[in-house]
Amino acid sequence: MNQPLAHADALMWITPRPDLLFTQGAGSWLTDHQGKRYLDFVQGWAVNCLGHGHPAIVEALTRQAGQLLNPSPAFYNAPSLQLAANLSRHAGLERVFFANTGAEANEGAIKLARKWGRKYRNGAHEIITFENGFHGRSLATMSASGKPGWDKLFAPQVPGFPKARLNDLDSVAALINERTVAIMLEPIQGEGGVLPAEREFLQLLRQITEDRGLLLILDEVQTGMGRTGTLFAHEQAGIRPDIMTLGKGIGGGVPLSALLAREAVCCFEAGDQGGTYNGNPLMTAVGVAVLDTLTAPDFLEQVQARGEYLARGLQALARDTGQVGERGQGLLRALILAEDRGPALVEAARNRNPEGLLLNAPRPHLLRFMPALNVSEAEIDLMLAWLKELLESKA
Repeated sequence: MNQPLAHADALMWITPRPDLLFTQGAGSWLTDHQGKRYLDFVQGWAVNCLGHGHPAIVEALTRQAGQLLNPSPAFYNAPSLQLAANLSRHAGLERVFFANTGAEANEGAIKLARKWGRKYRNGAHEIITFENGFHGRSLATMSASGKPGWDKLFAPQVPGFPKARLNDLDSVAALINERTVAIMLEPIQGEGGVLPAEREFLQLLRQITEDRGLLLILDEVQTGMGRTGTLFAHEQAGIRPDIMTLGKGIGGGVPLSALLAREAVCCFEAGDQGGTYNGNPLMTAVGVAVLDTLTAPDFLEQVQARGEYLARGLQALARDTGQVGERGQGLLRALILAEDRGPALVEAARNRNPEGLLLNAPRPHLLRFMPALNVSEAEIDLMLAWLKELLESKA
């Protein structure tokens, strides 16, 4: 084993990892301990929305680290107040709770909905979620997820999450009863294979929840913060949820997430919700810098343009190499393969020389692309050229 990996056994095993150690990142590129560079189209699973080492993030971290790290969530701090106000204004949701991971934000959304149901809907507690959905790895969020096999992984599950089918309103309506308090979904099922909820389906869900007095919870952990070309993916359907969760891109690489809700839904009492690190100024200062960058003039228009450019490139690649096609929104896209080659292509792309390529295969028959939102057309062209070589080589 290479010396830089001599202490790898000290980490608890949770997944196989290649024998490389990343030591530096800049924009869309990572460098390992042997000096090899990799074009990164995973970006920490859509976490690094501005790429590696973005100056605004570095400056915010450096400045805030010299001022105040964590006074405890029992007290106010200026960056969290600023970020909460900015998010609330952009989302049209009056209240914000900060956490550290997407799962934590989703867990908070589940708790808030159940508390609201107890207070205002005679104890209603069931939250309709969706087959192939993904909401996190805590026990409750795993139970809310519809990932195949997860119902038995840490059984028994947390009850109260009946599963509907995405883009099938009848399957949703069939599950609504006196125990139902909310409907929860991702605007695009990322882990499910980049499966978008149709615009009309989201609009109908908003209508049915309003008609039935239910809450609509949108998990925008992956789709939020500009990933689909608008700050929040649901904007493209012209709706507003009652509760929304954000993660991944909100911190641009640091652990930060958020739970947003309408004022009328906020019913937590003292002690119901908290977290030792939640809303600390070091992380929220970065969140302020990230949001300022994303909402600067023309930034989201550039994301839309790059998303369309990537889509056209993937369509041409599919046509030229005999793949099925592509789908997605903005810079969250998938190439649907003709064969179950996804994992093999990921490995071959990483191992290519002299430079590697980082890809993701959430399903055996497709590749998912989550580049930095400021990725260049030249970097997209390079990725497409390398991927075409791999597809034609039968990797």
